[in-house]
Amino acid sequence: MTKAIHSKNAPEALGPYSQAMQAGDFIYVSGQIGINPETGELAEGIKNQTEQVMKNLQAILTEADTDFSQAVKFTIYLSSMGDFAAVNDIYGSYLTEPYPARATFEVSKLPKDALVEIEVVVYTKKK
Repeated sequence: MTKAIHSKNAPEALGPYSQAMQAGDFIYVSGQIGINPETGELAEGIKNQTEQVMKNLQAILTEADTDFSQAVKFTIYLSSMGDFAAVNDIYGSYLTEPYPARATFEVSKLPKDALVEIEVVVYTKKK
């Protein structure tokens, strides 16, 4: 069984996809960029974009009745690996041990010329 998840507290999808999909005990959250859902504007700078990305992910997970403590895998896409430390600090401030698995990639371009995009997979069975 699959179910689409949508939060009004996160930006609308920029194409034909869902903010997140639940499939059994897993939730797959689509990559989020630093768009403020209230203004529709992309935040300025890597730190502000990363904060907004994490807030957007958090809003979607809240809608799905879960949170970052259930995350099992993050994927981070950066327009510059030079931003790794700044993103890592902000990203890490939203998590507690045991930390989820993660992959980080530098990519040539992100939607809306964003500097960072993050997606997450969450396992919903309670510990």
